[in-house]
Amino acid sequence: MKPLSYAVHIIAGSLGIITGFVTLYATKGGPLHRRLGLVFVYAMLTTAVVGGLIAAVLGVAPSINIPASTMTAYLVITALMTVRPPFAGSRPLAVALMLVALVVGGINLAWGFQAVAAGGERAGFTFPYLMFGTVGLLGGGSDLRVIRSGPLTGTARIARHLWRMCFALFIAALSFFIGQAKVFPEPIRIRPLLALPVLVVLVTMFYWLWRVRIRRSLRGMVGVFASEAR
Repeated sequence: MKPLSYAVHIIAGSLGIITGFVTLYATKGGPLHRRLGLVFVYAMLTTAVVGGLIAAVLGVAPSINIPASTMTAYLVITALMTVRPPFAGSRPLAVALMLVALVVGGINLAWGFQAVAAGGERAGFTFPYLMFGTVGLLGGGSDLRVIRSGPLTGTARIARHLWRMCFALFIAALSFFIGQAKVFPEPIRIRPLLALPVLVVLVTMFYWLWRVRIRRSLRGMVGVFASEAR
């Protein structure tokens, strides 16, 4: 069972990273973007669920991997819901996801502060704790506003979808290129080189958020995305 779970996790994670990077640079709203975007969501959900079970059952760094899996699943589900019409049960699901984000975010933020105070080896967990804590609280707070005010429209809707999908890809890329650096051949096991794909995701995310929210440029978008940005 253990080899199978690892195989599923690795295959799904690899598929998610590949489709995520292609979708990141595909024409927004185009056929390739929509199709590979769905593959990315399903792949990320699979690797998140399996990875979370591996961490919980086998005790593989559960304090890091369980929040990573939970936040990855949360981000891709809410990102997909943002650009899909409401369905029966979507509001209760949105409330449940909001609560998950707030709880995971609050716990991780507390752990982050504790790690800073403790110092030593535990201080090395500060960054992921604070990252998951911040994303969880910001995401959950955003969910609360949407639940109270209704679905977003226009550029706000696109921005919500973009940053959540991009950050899910960022978590996957960070886990693979940095977290699993040992699997790379030694000649290319260079930290700045392995960090490059991770930074590319963040830079691209901020670029698109700037395009959508500040410049309001429609270039590179078609279909629903272009109409929403008007």
